[in-house]
Amino acid sequence: MNHTAYGTVYIVGAGPGDPELITVKAMRRIQIADVILYDRLASEELLSYAKQDAELVYCGKAPGAHAMPQQQINAALVSYALQGKTVVRLKGGDPFVFGRGGEEALELAACGIPYEIVPGITSAIGAAAAAGIPVTHREYASSFACVTGNRCHGDQSPVRWDLLAHSVDTLAIYMGVSQLGAIREELLKHGKPASTPVALIERGTTASQRTIIGTLADIHKLAVSMHLSNPALIIIGEVVRVRERLLQAEQQAVALIS
Repeated sequence: MNHTAYGTVYIVGAGPGDPELITVKAMRRIQIADVILYDRLASEELLSYAKQDAELVYCGKAPGAHAMPQQQINAALVSYALQGKTVVRLKGGDPFVFGRGGEEALELAACGIPYEIVPGITSAIGAAAAAGIPVTHREYASSFACVTGNRCHGDQSPVRWDLLAHSVDTLAIYMGVSQLGAIREELLKHGKPASTPVALIERGTTASQRTIIGTLADIHKLAVSMHLSNPALIIIGEVVRVRERLLQAEQQAVALIS
């Protein structure tokens, strides 16, 4: 097959949950796709914009349950492109932030398949903003880090909580709900104050968003008592106090009006 006969693969970020937060470019790619391989965290509402005859393939990954292994996803992207089809790989958030989009791009490049990366709003920024929490703020934080929370113990390359506890002002932790207790212990062990504010943002930017506020001292107990579930983002740092200030200001404004 001639290289020019290959289809193009678009690795697309769908944003943090609210379907309206997808980019114009991403939406246009969905509308022209012959095949869409979509993840669990990409809003299914976006699929309604696909062509009527587009093939929709679910390949989401829930904790401990993968609909399709990553190697199979990579192979499917290559296979569809070799058939000359326009392919969209639709991922929640941004495809290059804990989305394994880099692995897929490398596979496509190695096979000579044309591809394009379409960035999306990642939940560290989108979900935090929707909860009234800026990841940076002149008074509270000049740096933030996006961290995976599913590598607390026994991994070949564990997260360096000893360094993160003091080198970064705001921590945005993905995939950390099941490891919240261990993350808390690691940060406290390495000198992070127990009074450090923490926010847990469940299903950020969606109609069912829920935000739980606490500190490192009690956040693990709050998560259990409030039955926190995935997907949820953990924000640790003084910026969480901005949410409290915003809520207070809103309440004062309402009181003045009434």
